[in-house]
Amino acid sequence: MSLHIAPKRTRSVVPSATVQRLPIYLHVLSGLRDRGVATISSADLAADSGVTSAKLRKDLSFIGSFGRRGVGYDVDYLHSVLTDWLGVQQEMAVVIVGVGNLGHALASYPGFIQRGFAVEGLIDNDPRLVGQIVQTGRGAVSIEAPDRLIEIAARCQIGVIATPDVAAQSVCDHLIIAGIRDILTFASRVLVVPDDVQVRHIDLGAELAVLASRPRRMTAVSA
Repeated sequence: MSLHIAPKRTRSVVPSATVQRLPIYLHVLSGLRDRGVATISSADLAADSGVTSAKLRKDLSFIGSFGRRGVGYDVDYLHSVLTDWLGVQQEMAVVIVGVGNLGHALASYPGFIQRGFAVEGLIDNDPRLVGQIVQTGRGAVSIEAPDRLIEIAARCQIGVIATPDVAAQSVCDHLIIAGIRDILTFASRVLVVPDDVQVRHIDLGAELAVLASRPRRMTAVSA
């Protein structure tokens, strides 16, 4: 099957909601490849990804033209295109700052290495943790003291902040000084960063609040 990508729009104008769904499609395609599936229909790919067929096709239309009517998507080809577009075709190094319960769980999460992310550095200011070894998807990584943050972060492409809120901005500043321009934070406070730095914010409490509000929202709709 010969398929060709026809780029339509630049990455900068792809809606953020679409960008957030593309890794989901890539994850599903990875599973299909592992099972030896060669092609998949838009309906099946959409169902496996938890979206409608129309939304899937609209999302993919932002980055190219894919599939053949009556045949579906070439799994290997679409996987390679999304991998390239998302920039995960090469392994990216990650430094995690804050190795408490959350940070430790993130460091040992096997899904990172499966998706091209290797935990290369762990930083914590608790003297009881410094020097301890954590088994990551890449192998054993030693927890280092904060005075090595900039040195270690300079070798990484992505920074993860899993510290208490009070330390988050300072950690963010040090990551930026080290050259990191992509940051994932679990702190609830808003981080102030330069325009060229991308911050993804995950507030677990806020997400739970959204889920908890569903019964009230459903009642209001049906009233």
